[in-house]
Amino acid sequence: MAECAVRITVLGSGTSTGVPTIGCHCDVCTSADPRDKRLRPSILVSYGGHHVLIDATPDFRAQALRTGFERLDAILFTHEHADHIMGLDDVRPFNFHQRARIPIYASERTMAAIHAAFRYVFDGDEKGTAIPQLDSHTLNGASFDLFGLEFTPIPLLHGKAAIYGFRFGNAAYLTDHSEIPEDSLDRLRGLDVLFLDALRYKPHPTHSTVDRSIATAGRLAARRVFFTHICHDLAHARTEARLPPHIRLAYDGLEIEVEGARA
Repeated sequence: MAECAVRITVLGSGTSTGVPTIGCHCDVCTSADPRDKRLRPSILVSYGGHHVLIDATPDFRAQALRTGFERLDAILFTHEHADHIMGLDDVRPFNFHQRARIPIYASERTMAAIHAAFRYVFDGDEKGTAIPQLDSHTLNGASFDLFGLEFTPIPLLHGKAAIYGFRFGNAAYLTDHSEIPEDSLDRLRGLDVLFLDALRYKPHPTHSTVDRSIATAGRLAARRVFFTHICHDLAHARTEARLPPHIRLAYDGLEIEVEGARA
């Protein structure tokens, strides 16, 4: 296998309501720092001319236009919550331009929720208008190849719900988790780049905190760690000043080159 450059683009780093939050006038929601403007959480993984999206948020159209990518080869879903799936209809322009269907990958429960939310896409009825052209692939926990890069689903707990993060090469993206099972931790060794949920400092029943994710980062010893799914409790500059040097807050538009990835 040849060395292949893998680039991660952070499309959104915010929580389910985004930041600014509607109707809020706190110092973060009114901040002039562009890193405090956070769309719903998602990343784009780019390598070898291919682009793989992890989660299609309600902000997907704005994220795609802002980032400027014009090709989409596959979509992976971590779970079925609205802030992770409700931008799926906006993939239609990619179907038009590429003249191809787009494969989507999700757990059985998440795929069922996507099919229910977008029934018109999957019901097989003739439509008088354009709909997303998608091919569904249900994940069972096994690793799978996408265009020469191996993706491994990583089981996580989001409160009581079992969801997936994903490892790909020497990077892993874990959002919306309150707990990482021990078996999953064992699959996350030797990483160059690790994304972790870090909603806020105050405990939350379905999300990790800054302090808990700092502890997780210490256990896994990834070379570079980025916190995501950030709410308006955390000002970017003030929070980063308190973090260890190898841990940063993700922000919308951040681009990261992953070292040692192979495809």
